[in-house]
Amino acid sequence: MTSPTGAGAPSTLMQAEAAEAGAAVARFLAHNRKTLADLGKRLRATPPALVVTCARGSSDHAATYAKYLIETGLGVPTVSAAFSTVSLYDAPAGTAGSLCLAISQSGRSPDMLATVERQKAAGALVVALVNDEASPLAELADVVLPLCAGPERSVAATKSYITSLAGIAALVAAWREDAGLEQAIWALPSQLDKAFTLDWSPLAAGLVEASSLFVIARGFGLAVAQEAALKLKETSSLHAEAFSSAEVRHGPMAVVREDFPVIAFAGEDAAGDDVRALCEEFAARGARVWLADSTGATRPGVTSLPAVTARAELAPVLMIASFYRMANALSLARGNNPDQPPYLAKVTRTR
Repeated sequence: MTSPTGAGAPSTLMQAEAAEAGAAVARFLAHNRKTLADLGKRLRATPPALVVTCARGSSDHAATYAKYLIETGLGVPTVSAAFSTVSLYDAPAGTAGSLCLAISQSGRSPDMLATVERQKAAGALVVALVNDEASPLAELADVVLPLCAGPERSVAATKSYITSLAGIAALVAAWREDAGLEQAIWALPSQLDKAFTLDWSPLAAGLVEASSLFVIARGFGLAVAQEAALKLKETSSLHAEAFSSAEVRHGPMAVVREDFPVIAFAGEDAAGDDVRALCEEFAARGARVWLADSTGATRPGVTSLPAVTARAELAPVLMIASFYRMANALSLARGNNPDQPPYLAKVTRTR
């Protein structure tokens, strides 16, 4: 097996593309600055009563991030569209005056397109965060925010996911006219470069022989817990489940016993405090716990993973960059090819 530290590991597309996330976010911000300002002005002039997100896979995890940012920052209810209600059941969908936020790397999945079409026909404003500017989704949208991530050839999406998170944060900052958040977002490219270099090899080494684990976060971080769990499934054939530190207490935590692996992401806010408390509880049971936490505090039985200090809203964006580097090394150490997971394709055309 390849060393889980990644030292001497063969080059992969996943590794190279994840390393480009900082540059991709810089391109996104530069390219979309005026569009974001104009969109923010439009949303303030005609505030939507509801935001409906349309996404699948990693993009749907970005939609989770959008829910927390929009609801906490703007107070607008944000819900995820269930594509099957349109594509399989042909049910009505969409509300006049709502915002439909479509997030996609390819912009080509038929069920997503059918749902967005139904939302637009009902009178929703369609805003698309999409990497392929020539896609049907881009043609359908009222406002297009190209991700500008560049070609992403690895099946495991990395830089497009991170750029989606940054794009959502930038949209919220423009909508709120939040100069502080906007300034912090413009600092993301260099911070992402730093985050990608952080050493999470203790986590990779600890998961080489694992078969099942939990990934825990809360609030703004839940989106990256979902994404991390998916990437462990895709690239390392690991059964990983993502939970909020609140939701896991409602039954699933009974699974966590001695030697059970737990990965946790904690920002510097109340949600992070709850994650840290849960990590200590799981460690007391004898679980193997790794905690990404920029505070650097030592906790009995908990292995700390370094994290770049940032605003609570943006800390998860940086943590997932560190995670991707680790996930690539872990996949190789387990004898897998992170660029070509079995049974998966880059564009999933669900109906």
